[in-house]
Amino acid sequence: MEEHFFQCPYCWEEISMLLDTSVRRQVYVEDCEVCCNPIELTVGYEDGVLMTFEAASIEQ
Repeated sequence: MEEHFFQCPYCWEEISMLLDTSVRRQVYVEDCEVCCNPIELTVGYEDGVLMTFEAASIEQ
């Protein structure tokens, strides 16, 4: 597991999440720990190195 810091696409606060380095490509939804809005995370690893990270708002 690796801690990654990024800005919430809703409240713009810096938050952190633990990412699983053993899974090459992941797309999942996690709530912001500050404003509780859902964030779609797209994460990509190659040989244990973070290559892609995107945190997007989910339009309702």
